[in-house]
Amino acid sequence: MKKLIVDASTKNLPEILEFIDAELEAVGAGMKMIFQVDLAVEEIYTNIAHYAYAPDDGEVIIQFDAYGNPPLVEIQFIDYGKSFNPLDNPDPDITLTAEERQIGGLGVLMVKKTMDEVDYRFEESKNILSIKKYVS
Repeated sequence: MKKLIVDASTKNLPEILEFIDAELEAVGAGMKMIFQVDLAVEEIYTNIAHYAYAPDDGEVIIQFDAYGNPPLVEIQFIDYGKSFNPLDNPDPDITLTAEERQIGGLGVLMVKKTMDEVDYRFEESKNILSIKKYVS
């Protein structure tokens, strides 16, 4: 398992994507998968950077692992911020027009739709959000 620890700030997003992309390429992920994972990583990390510790600062641990046949990539986002499960919120009604829809939720919905598994747990004062995707 590979690990990257960064301050929970959006300025660290390029470093995170570089780390994730290098690991995805090493396991043979295609461009479509890399694009999907990058979008999910950006959504999850940006939410952590904006909300987990606000108004204080903190750090985020990003862990990357790949295992199995076909390979399954697992990326975990770990923070010690406020307990929050983004998967608890109802999915937005995408049949409504933009004006009729509530603000928020589209990013998490996109993560759920593009990843093979999305899981959240809170343990030992840590938020742990995991995304999994089979290598394609």
